[in-house]
Amino acid sequence: MRQIIINADDLGADAARNDGIFDAIHAGIVTSVSILANGPASRKSLETLRSLAHNPISLGFHMNLSEGKPLTSNLRLLVGEDGNFLKKTSARAVLMQPGNPEIEREIDHELVSQMEAVLDGGLRITHLDGHQHVHVFPAVLPVTLKIAQRYKIPWVRIPEEPSPSSGLEDIPKWLREEAEFFSGMAHAARLELTGDRIQTPDHFRGLFLKGRFSLPVLFDLLQRVPPGLTELMVHPGQISEKPFAGPFSSFSTADRLRELETLLDPAFLKVLERSHINLTSFPVASC
Repeated sequence: MRQIIINADDLGADAARNDGIFDAIHAGIVTSVSILANGPASRKSLETLRSLAHNPISLGFHMNLSEGKPLTSNLRLLVGEDGNFLKKTSARAVLMQPGNPEIEREIDHELVSQMEAVLDGGLRITHLDGHQHVHVFPAVLPVTLKIAQRYKIPWVRIPEEPSPSSGLEDIPKWLREEAEFFSGMAHAARLELTGDRIQTPDHFRGLFLKGRFSLPVLFDLLQRVPPGLTELMVHPGQISEKPFAGPFSSFSTADRLRELETLLDPAFLKVLERSHINLTSFPVASC
């Protein structure tokens, strides 16, 4: 049997991203979301999720250590002079350092604050993942496991994905390198999870879809999905009518709208049915 969790990342990044994700939820396509605790529209997203208590979507915590303003003060290693996180490349250099107690203390302090902000919405969190996959980086993984155990969260994303067996010539070099980097981090993290009471989906897909989200690409991906439970990472959204400045200003673009329109295309559901793939949320389980 083949099952797919369609998880929308970055809920709370801005109003337009929220609108797109909730459109996909109401259409029955997105079955799971990951909540960005420090996004400008995070509070509104939590309010809307509370109104959807009857909907069986899974709710996840999207750990963020690379973009926007942290929820805690007195951070030294994780932020720049402007008080914001260091952004993708600089944050990666810090988070690649294992065994640094000061970095780990700052990470733990900030991520616990983010987690508490999400839980303050009165929601049950079923899974953990990371913005730009920071949760599997060497300096963050120990804290990821602590948070999963502390808050009894059973599922953790492992974004390990094999290179597509076809269409490689259509994938930009930078995207292949980025996807392979994240997949390598995930592979190492999976080995660290051995023996822990943490569950992960059998498979993960989505690293190679950035900027390439279309029905033909999705059809090819779905035909090759192996048996078991697969998490498909997506980023649907609307185009922001009122552009704003700041770390999350580029989150609602034409790419996000194109992704939403592709997911809502009736042909997408038809190919799922023809491929005998069932949509599902994260199974209820306990640590």
